[in-house]
Amino acid sequence: MLTLRQLFLNNNAQTTHFPLLLEFERAEGVYIYDKTGKAHTDLISGIGVSNLGHSNPRVVQAVKNQVDKYMHLMVYGEYVQTPQVRFAEKLVSILPKSLNSVYFTNSGGEAVEGALKLAKRFTGRQQIVAFNNSYHGSTHGALSVMGNEEFKQAYRPLLPGISFINLNSLPGLDLITSQTACVILETIQGEAGVRVPDAAYMQALRNRCTQVGALLILDEIQAAFGRTGKLFAFEHFDIIPDILLLAKALGGGMPVGAFIAGVDVMAALKENPILGHITTFGGHPVCCAAGLAALEVLLEEGLVQQVAEKEAIIRNYLTHPAIKQIRGKGLMLAVEFKSFELNKKIIDRCIENGIITDWFLHCSNSMRLAPPLIITAPQLINACNIITEAIDFHADATCVK
Repeated sequence: MLTLRQLFLNNNAQTTHFPLLLEFERAEGVYIYDKTGKAHTDLISGIGVSNLGHSNPRVVQAVKNQVDKYMHLMVYGEYVQTPQVRFAEKLVSILPKSLNSVYFTNSGGEAVEGALKLAKRFTGRQQIVAFNNSYHGSTHGALSVMGNEEFKQAYRPLLPGISFINLNSLPGLDLITSQTACVILETIQGEAGVRVPDAAYMQALRNRCTQVGALLILDEIQAAFGRTGKLFAFEHFDIIPDILLLAKALGGGMPVGAFIAGVDVMAALKENPILGHITTFGGHPVCCAAGLAALEVLLEEGLVQQVAEKEAIIRNYLTHPAIKQIRGKGLMLAVEFKSFELNKKIIDRCIENGIITDWFLHCSNSMRLAPPLIITAPQLINACNIITEAIDFHADATCVK
């Protein structure tokens, strides 16, 4: 009889020739347990999804309660479904007043697609400005605004009319003109290795978009819901986007995304043509019930206010001559080493010793640290000690820089 691992390799589509092939039985809090019962500390939160850790009791109960009532009823936007209505109401209540219309999708990638369509439809323009080293997903539209040719070259032709500029470079803002439908930017670039924009640059970008009538789309699919120490990352820069993209932690572990705009902007999807964006499973009632419960837990337990202190713990305890720098904000951090080869060896050693981490698509010499926001100080210190041991095991501290 074939093992589960063999069946996985035979029947599940593979995206690399070297999957991790870790088998897990259950997950709770910051830990994922393998079939032997060994606990692994999840320092990447399923790539930004599990802000509350795994199997939060209130989220799990919300899922169970909703399943007992109903699951899928109709394509998104036709029926009044309580979980969607209540979740949208809660999101709007914590956002600036101009972001008051929520379109729920299946994923972050679909949120990107919907937002790009909306910007073109609302402005009547076709040109888009995106950023080098950006990541917005793998669907065709999202891939078109990804700023890394290595991941795009095999899938051309992609969307036309897209220009790329560099983060924090003021001269690039001149490419944003009266022909620009939108500018799309990760508020904090994730797969580039956690690159934080300058506040002055973000202010200038916002002003330029306003000046020429281009919509500013901020992708907070990784950065929202306290990950950076603010509920939303754009709060660090004292700006407000025209369209906000959410996913990952939005669903508390369930699959849901959203693009959020003003009612006047979102209304462009109603006509010429009607049904300007259609999704069958977007805003699934079970996912929305889970997302609402997760957001309530995040707000009620004050987890966002604890993030800065936990970031400080990582920066204080994770010190080593082999570390070139630690970049980022809050619990969205990149630990840079001299090479991918060294980084991969350290990551593999960490996994052997019960610490789950990985690297970044556009910055392979940096280790990703994005633990659940519920992680405690002792858990963080223990994780830092294990990472330090892994660095010691593989790095010659006298000649790594």
